[in-house]
Amino acid sequence: MKSTFKCLVALALFGLSSMASAFDLQQLSDQLARPEVIHGNFIQEKHLRALPQPLISKGTFVLAKNHGLLWLLKTPLQQDYRITAKGIARRDGSVWQMLPGKSAGAEQNRLFLAVLQGDSSGLQRDFELSLSGDAQNWKLTLVPRSMLLKQVFNQINIAGAELVHSIELLETQGDSTLLRMQDSTATQPLSDAEQHDFAE
Repeated sequence: MKSTFKCLVALALFGLSSMASAFDLQQLSDQLARPEVIHGNFIQEKHLRALPQPLISKGTFVLAKNHGLLWLLKTPLQQDYRITAKGIARRDGSVWQMLPGKSAGAEQNRLFLAVLQGDSSGLQRDFELSLSGDAQNWKLTLVPRSMLLKQVFNQINIAGAELVHSIELLETQGDSTLLRMQDSTATQPLSDAEQHDFAE
């Protein structure tokens, strides 16, 4: 659970030295903030130093502007999470239960939402940002500024096009996490059930 929501992002800028205007952080933020609702699948690979093979989990997600993120784990176990500005809640039967807030975890969840929603202001406070590529093929590198985040991460790499495709977390202790967002689409509105989940 904790490793899943360590997913954050870095934004800074190398830009393109071409005749065309460079693709910059503001343009990327605008691009990621545009969709109202994003649905997709995810595969998370957790590489631990002590294990020869990565731990793999799969599921689906729903990211809704002004609401938050539904993170629906399917394998190896089934568990639903909701991440909002208020914190993380886990579904227990038909009821959402808020999980205890811890400072590091709360900070990571805030950053995770900031990345996916294109909110660069919070990211720039906490990270040195580097951006390369263009609107259809970009890569962001994030190096922590704050002592809290430096204790957890060496670097975070994010790549994508219209939407975020992957987030790679390189941790200080040698572990790493690769989160791949697949088949993402911004064409479907929230279903009645999804609206209900965010409203609770």
